[in-house]
Order: sequence, then structure tokens, then C-alpha cells
Amino acid sequence: MAVTTDHISLTETGRGVLVALRPAQVATLAHRTDLVRLTPAPGPGGRWRVSGRQRVGLIRLGRGDGTVELRIRPKLPVSQLLFLLTHAPGTPWQDQPVTASASDDALLPALADAYARAARRALDPGVLHGYRVTDDELPVVRGRIRTADQLRRTGLPLPVAVRYDDFTADIAENRVLLAALHRLERLPGVTQTARRTLRHLAGRLPEVTPLRPGTPLPTWTPTRLNSRYAPALRLAELILTDRGISPHEGPTPVTTDGFVLDLARVFERFLTDTLTAALVPHRIRVRPQDRRHHLDVSSRVRIRPDLVLYRAGRPLTVVDAKYIDLGAAPPPHDHMYQLLSYCTALALPHGHLVYAAQRGDAPVPHPIRNVGITVTTHAVDLARPPAEILTSVTALADLLAQVRD
Repeated sequence: MAVTTDHISLTETGRGVLVALRPAQVATLAHRTDLVRLTPAPGPGGRWRVSGRQRVGLIRLGRGDGTVELRIRPKLPVSQLLFLLTHAPGTPWQDQPVTASASDDALLPALADAYARAARRALDPGVLHGYRVTDDELPVVRGRIRTADQLRRTGLPLPVAVRYDDFTADIAENRVLLAALHRLERLPGVTQTARRTLRHLAGRLPEVTPLRPGTPLPTWTPTRLNSRYAPALRLAELILTDRGISPHEGPTPVTTDGFVLDLARVFERFLTDTLTAALVPHRIRVRPQDRRHHLDVSSRVRIRPDLVLYRAGRPLTVVDAKYIDLGAAPPPHDHMYQLLSYCTALALPHGHLVYAAQRGDAPVPHPIRNVGITVTTHAVDLARPPAEILTSVTALADLLAQVRD
């Protein structure tokens, strides 16, 4: 019988690896189908094939006999992945050096170093403050009296139920920033130098309330005031992607430590940011994850395209990002059906599928029978140098801008 293992190392995509697993480990991995695909291998010995699902990182799952540690490597070089994570439109990519080596094990220290530099750039001009609405009961009146709450009180009129605006550093932006600093500081594989830097940066946020495990991330809205925080916050949200799993009692396996990057989300965000910037000269506005449209007449079936492009307030075309290397194969049926439904609902004669890599650079149109809709596939080859990647996105933006509404 094969010897079972508590450590599984694999690549984000591909055939995966064959490993022997205990029944409790199988149950652990079966609850995390978002991370890995689990299929039984033929023959005796309790062996299973574990393959990746477009996520990378280091994560420890389960407890007791069900404990499994996953090390999922990116198929891209670490330097390329760091470029996708840290690139900010309008900032020359050469100004964002990547210190990672070509080793797969360099992902964690490289990510910690990149985030520390982004957080330092955000905090060096000073900690961002903002107004936060606070409900409290005080012996004096501050702000506005909460009349309904005060009238429900019986006995002495003090303390007074009040609501006031507090100018504080304990705002959503700083909470997200601090949560990512704490997570990276605890991860194995991060260098001691990086840990000291992360700890030092966290020490600059003493007024900020740490987020409790399992609580959703606070939302923040990009504004002129927090624009210097935006690159660090975008990276922090990706670092905290898997944060919402909270420890609890019961048979369901839980995440005990680690982090995971959803590379499909990384690619979608990179494409959104770069296309948005490249389409500004064409006076085309990009709405990511546009929830305002429906597939049916009664508006009960909502659609959410990755990107809807608008010219003069009218939908121009729709774009969906796919972190898949098609090679020489045609696009999968479900991708075509998805774009066809978007185009139909938006009354558009064309839609676009943008893949992370594809054999050949030329766009490939796919006219759909009987409906007058064309779905065009495009490639952004992430294996190329950063300057060439940005050039290909600019060329894509120029092509999209030629579309007639």
C-alpha cells in the first residue's frame, strides 16, 4: 500500500500529481473544490490525482488525520506574476523592480517584498484619515441626538444617545492594508527582513482595528483622496482572497493558515486596469462586473459581464477575460454561449473573449449562425516581457475602439 503524505506540491494547471491520501484527507480536499480537482486513480492503494484550478499559494487545510498542506506553484515565472499583481496604469513598469528569482519557492518572499514596498509608498506621505459615523452613549451631547433611541430610554436622561462623525485613521482603507500586513507576516517562507518590514509598517497603524478572522473585508471606494493607497489596496485584496473562511467547530475542514491567489481574478483585474487606461484617449468608458443588465424581459435573470464598454453612454461591446491557454483549440462551447447571451441581452452584434495565451496573435472572429452576432477571440501572451504585454493590450484597445455601435 502506498505511503500517504501530508504535503502536496503541484502546479496551478495541468494533469496534477498522483498521491496516496487517507480518507480524512480526501474529505478535506473534497470540501475545497475551488482549490483543487480530486479524482480517484485506478488500481489499489488509495491513490488520488490532485490537480490545480488556477490558484497558487501555500495553504494548510483540515485538522488531525485530515490535515493537508498544499503548495501550488504558478505556471508563469514569479517575476511575470509579480508584474501582473503590481502593475498600476500610468506608472512605468520599470519603476516596480521585482526581486524574485526564477524559483517557485520565491513566490511568497517576492509577494511579501512587493506588498511591503506598495504599503510603504502608501504610508510614507502620512496615514490616511477619514470621517466615520459612530453611534455612542455619552454624558454630553456630541454630534446629533438619536431621537428615537433617546425616547425609548427610561429614567435619567443621561447618558445621551448620539451619532457623530469621527475623523480617524480607523477606516476601511487602513483596515484592509493592516489585514494584509498581518497575514503576510505570519506566512512561512517570508524572510526575516521582510517580516521586520511588515511589522514596522503595521506599527504605523496603531489606531486601526484589526479585522477578526472570518469577517468580510470592508469596502472602500476609489477617490482622489485615497488614490495613493489604491495600488497597495488592490494587491491587499488579492492577498486576502481566501480570508473569508472562518474557523468553526464541526466536521467541515477549515483553513488553518496560508494564502491563495486566484489567478483568473488576477488576470481579469490586470486586463480591466490596463484596458480602462488604454481606452481613455478613445473616450470609451469601461464598467467592470456591470450588474445593471438582465437576460430576460422580466429582469429576473441578472448577467454580470467582466467588462462592458460604453461610448457616449451606450453599450459599445462586451469583453470577457479567460485565464486559459487555448493553444490551437477553438474556444470552449460554454465560453461562446456565455458571450452570445451577453451580446443578445445588450443588443450588441459583437463580443470579445480575451485569453491569457493562445497560439498566434491575430484575433479570430467566430460568426454565429442565424443571429448576426460575431464573437472574436484574442490573446494576451503573459510569457512575453512586460513591455510587450502592455503593447498587446494597447493594440487590443485600439481594435476595440474601432467597433461601431
